[in-house]
Amino acid sequence: MSEASRFYSKPALTEGELLARWQSRGLELPDEQRALRYLRHIGYYRLSAYVRSFEGGERDIIRPGTTFDDVLGLYVFDRKLRLLVLDAIERIEVALRASISDHLARIDGPHWYENSRHFTTRTTHSKLLADVNEILRLQRARRPESGLSGDRFVSALDYYVGHFDKPVRPPTWVVFEELSFGTIRAVFDALAPRDLQSKVARSLGVVAPVLSSWLKSYQRVRNICAHHGRLWNCGLGVYPALPKSRSIVWLDDPTVITGEPWRRQRLYPVLVSIQTILHTIPPRSTWGTRLHDLFEASPDVPLSGMGVPDNWFDDPFWSRRPQ
Repeated sequence: MSEASRFYSKPALTEGELLARWQSRGLELPDEQRALRYLRHIGYYRLSAYVRSFEGGERDIIRPGTTFDDVLGLYVFDRKLRLLVLDAIERIEVALRASISDHLARIDGPHWYENSRHFTTRTTHSKLLADVNEILRLQRARRPESGLSGDRFVSALDYYVGHFDKPVRPPTWVVFEELSFGTIRAVFDALAPRDLQSKVARSLGVVAPVLSSWLKSYQRVRNICAHHGRLWNCGLGVYPALPKSRSIVWLDDPTVITGEPWRRQRLYPVLVSIQTILHTIPPRSTWGTRLHDLFEASPDVPLSGMGVPDNWFDDPFWSRRPQ
């Protein structure tokens, strides 16, 4: 490819010109001013990903009868889906943080993470300590501001920095509330001895290799949700392992995924894996029901874009409660 053909030369267009482009491709705009308002506050690039899903067999040709409200409805559905999935991942993330911190603290005290023997790789341990040091640096830099806020309820980290000099780094239950999800996942993968991984995984209702795989997919999904990206009909690139152990709660009919391999590369296995862990950490969770209600309230959204099979909620897995 020549340098000339690689040069980006598209001009910036006005909102009216962008709407006109969609109209020329077949999108109907019953209320142009309303469409302009949404375009102004959401953005053409973000909405265009949903417009694409209404194209027919030919690129840039939208299926006849498609309206701006159809596109907006899909966008709103995706937003609700992201919030619902993020809610579940938050619960799993909090449980993971607590499990690692509590298990190791009981073995080697509140500053266990200072000891490299608990890690299989020096790189992970070094990065963890560097992350903690940076968290402390930032907290010390903003302490004068927090002291002026008049807030009587300071964070555990702020309290430690303000009251203790030694050890330099806070105890695990303070540190593990501040670390990023990526660092927490890396710590889990590097825990030593390996039976510690198994104990942590069992507390979430799974086994260590499966949890390691699932955490990678959760990190990817979490990033999409946090950056308000498109989750519906999105190729994740990282997919959760399908459990083989009967000790792990899973679909009564796993062939809906294993029998159609393309579903493994969509969102549905991630949703199932989330529900698996939620069966353990908040057993009375209504998350699966809320997911069903969202799908039912959006009958025009093609669930096949997420790999969700027909009558998916009929599987007893979704309503199962632990004994």
